Amino acid sequence: MTVIVLTNCPVGLRGFLTRWLLEISPGVFLGAPSARVREALWNEVRQYAGQGRALLAYQTNNEQGFTFETHDHSWHPADHEGLTLIHRPSSKTQRGSPPPPEVPRQGWSKASKRRKFGGR
Repeated sequence: MTVIVLTNCPVGLRGFLTRWLLEISPGVFLGAPSARVREALWNEVRQYAGQGRALLAYQTNNEQGFTFETHDHSWHPADHEGLTLIHRPSSKTQRGSPPPPEVPRQGWSKASKRRKFGGR
């Protein structure tokens, strides 16, 4: 089983992948091509992704039963004692990422206080 997930990629690349895989949701492709075809598809994805990001996950003979690769993605595969995990950089280390949302103040809003105590 092979899964390819595209984000912000050209429409032509999506059309190319539909020749070999089934698009089950916008940008999510699923199928069972041979390893040779899978590698050829992944090479095309990396070449024509443009500004977009791509993720490839496929079945393999290891403890997890699958492996994955990324292209221009901020999350990267990392080996941890024989298991492949996703390394998500913290928001402090990501460049150009928006600041974390402000924590709302604790307590009641003025409107809820008025309703609760019957005031105007």
